[in-house]
Amino acid sequence: MDPQPTAEAAAEAEPQTRAAAPLARPGESARADAPGPAAPAGPGAFTGVPPAPPRPRPLARRLLAPVATLAGVAAAFAYVGAVDPNEPGHYPVCPLLRLTGVFCPGCGGLRSAHAFAHGDLPAALGANALAVLGYGLFAVVMVLWLVRAIRGVPMRLAISPAWWWGIGAVLALFTLVRNLPFGSALAP
Repeated sequence: MDPQPTAEAAAEAEPQTRAAAPLARPGESARADAPGPAAPAGPGAFTGVPPAPPRPRPLARRLLAPVATLAGVAAAFAYVGAVDPNEPGHYPVCPLLRLTGVFCPGCGGLRSAHAFAHGDLPAALGANALAVLGYGLFAVVMVLWLVRAIRGVPMRLAISPAWWWGIGAVLALFTLVRNLPFGSALAP
């Protein structure tokens, strides 16, 4: 008998010893008493030291997007407030209304914005009540966005598909009701 093990016997014994060794975190050896090289620490590896938090962006940079959005919407309202949509020739006619005679959910939106810009809330509601609701919703989202930007918290609007279906149903119902005789109060 040969006292030296053959290569086949050594290969068969090796998986058994590796399977018996406990798993270790990256950067540590398999056993504390077993010598061996430590695994390199890569991204996401446990090193015992927490990563440094990212530096917060300056306040002016955080406020850039919400303030620019607010400025764009204010400029649009200023333009619609200055150029009366009730006078013909300033704005295009709604193509759905022109072709079919049916009021879409946006019909009366410019007249509503014009009245809203002049502070005439009853006229704005009469032109397009859903648009006035949208102005209020936009104001709430803008305040929330500005507050979160000041605090350094990112703004993320994730709307579930159920909400999108609900919004679509409200728009369809509004369109249907404003085109029926009993819903003439919602027509522009």
